[in-house]
Amino acid sequence: MKSFEELGVAPELLKAIEEMGFENPMPIQEMVIPHLLNEDGDVVGLAQTGTGKTAAFGLPVLQRINPDSDSAQALIIAPTRELCLQIAGDLADFSKYQDKIRILPVYGGSSIDSQIRALRKGVQVIVATPGRLIDLIKRGEVKLNDVHTVILDEADEMLNMGFLDDINQILSHVPEERKMLMFSATMPKEIANIAKRFMKEPVEFVAGNKNEGSKNVKHIYYMVKAHDKYLALKRIADNNPDIYGIIFCRTRKETQEIADKLINDGYNADCLHGDLSQQQRDLAMKKFRDHVTQLLVATDVAARGLDVDDLTHVINYGLPDDVAVYTHRSGRTGRANKTGVSVAIIHSREKHKLREIEKIIGKEFEYRKVPTPEHIIEKQLYNLADRLERVQVNEEEINKYLPGVRKKLEWLSEEDLLKRVLSLEFNRLLAYYQHMPDIDLNEADKGGRRERGEKRERGSKQDKDRRTAPDGMERLMVNIGKAQGFFPGNLMELVNSNVAGPKPEIGRIDLLPDYTLFDVRKDDARRILDALKHVDFFGQHVRAEIATDRDYKLEAKDRREKARRKSDKSGKGAGKSEKGAKGSKKGVKGKKESKKGSNYEIFYKK
Repeated sequence: MKSFEELGVAPELLKAIEEMGFENPMPIQEMVIPHLLNEDGDVVGLAQTGTGKTAAFGLPVLQRINPDSDSAQALIIAPTRELCLQIAGDLADFSKYQDKIRILPVYGGSSIDSQIRALRKGVQVIVATPGRLIDLIKRGEVKLNDVHTVILDEADEMLNMGFLDDINQILSHVPEERKMLMFSATMPKEIANIAKRFMKEPVEFVAGNKNEGSKNVKHIYYMVKAHDKYLALKRIADNNPDIYGIIFCRTRKETQEIADKLINDGYNADCLHGDLSQQQRDLAMKKFRDHVTQLLVATDVAARGLDVDDLTHVINYGLPDDVAVYTHRSGRTGRANKTGVSVAIIHSREKHKLREIEKIIGKEFEYRKVPTPEHIIEKQLYNLADRLERVQVNEEEINKYLPGVRKKLEWLSEEDLLKRVLSLEFNRLLAYYQHMPDIDLNEADKGGRRERGEKRERGSKQDKDRRTAPDGMERLMVNIGKAQGFFPGNLMELVNSNVAGPKPEIGRIDLLPDYTLFDVRKDDARRILDALKHVDFFGQHVRAEIATDRDYKLEAKDRREKARRKSDKSGKGAGKSEKGAKGSKKGVKGKKESKKGSNYEIFYKK
């Protein structure tokens, strides 16, 4: 392995990076730096996040700058403000001993006037997001006539964010004879097309295999029912007391919901997504970088530019559709020669997607059973013991208080005192986990699939299974079902909009034609039953109770028969004409269609 000096890095840059702790070049740096310093051709660099891409292009760019000219000579384009600031910060650190070189981050969400003032003083390296750069070009404040190097960083993400037209517009202001570099974590076909369109016979450098995950990352998965994913997430966090990780969700809405749930449940969590203001995003990232926040729930786009080296876990709450996105997520842990864990929480129908990812990253996911309450409690207590061992004791200060405390506790034996210290943590865990069911979908069950030729159980055994709730859960019944246009979303809304206090956790739901069975935690059952006493669903009174062995199907049939007889009797008494009867039927049909078609606009009244 060559040293940075052997790669041709200048002394003033060597001094700066040595102070930053750079010892030996990383693979992408060893390949790219000599080429950029000695060759004129364009470059496509492929390496996972955290492998030193910024130094790979940043050191040669800084070395090729003419410090005696105040004009812009290098342009680096990044998709997000966060990444823009990160790159500019790294380049400023690298150029610590290059006094005349000035680097300016240009991005939206910050004062354009202050950026204009800095540009007028003279800047050799501009790091920019596309939108703000185009704005400054149109105002005549940015002139790119002397730019000899253009770099597109995170090119795959710029493509995903729709910046292709912006890049084309920016490049129209740059000299044709520029050197162009494109760096990306992945190489989808669209990136190859961009290379053909904007670059001249680019040389491709790949650190590792394309779309290959980090070798320091272990990939594991847990399989649960879809509605148990959040419970699994909490158990994973509880089973890793020192976890420091990012939880990736597919949508902004899901990201906010999961973060809110974690915070309400007492976890040290925060969220990061596009609906937050820039100030909120900056604060969330600062708290996470400073380890004030232990768990950050984020979307893929919002997490770009968040660069931390010591993540212990990346958790995929939902698997992405694009394997390259998974690779980028998992590459955020296992950096700087440390080990990391990439976790996927899946349900049985996502198994095929997991297999697709395995083929491309060249690694197998290890199946793990969801941690049991007993294992979690044991892990947490051992962690408490470790913290007691490692705690720093200020002998001088604490000695002043020891006599009074010793006098108060002297009646306790050593063992009694130890039990009480551990119970401070144990009682909280026990209170939460003592009635919790096993939520793991055993891998041996193939996600609950039936073997070919095996018949679905019918009759009384199947019905009995429907009435049985797992340990720690209660089975409830409501007297409305699919025939009344009642579906899982309606049940969730019915419960959440009428039950005061924390939202109850709803487990398995069995929808039948005229009634619905569902599981809730035993502690929540009475609260839900009381809340649903005076609730209507489209004019039908909702009756909720703890499920029993009664024949609800027969009861529903009797109710329909009584309603029919009452309707017939009412119709005869009113002396309906044939025409009137037809009109009534048409009206009833229309009412049913209206009700069925309005499942997304449901209103409940007490």
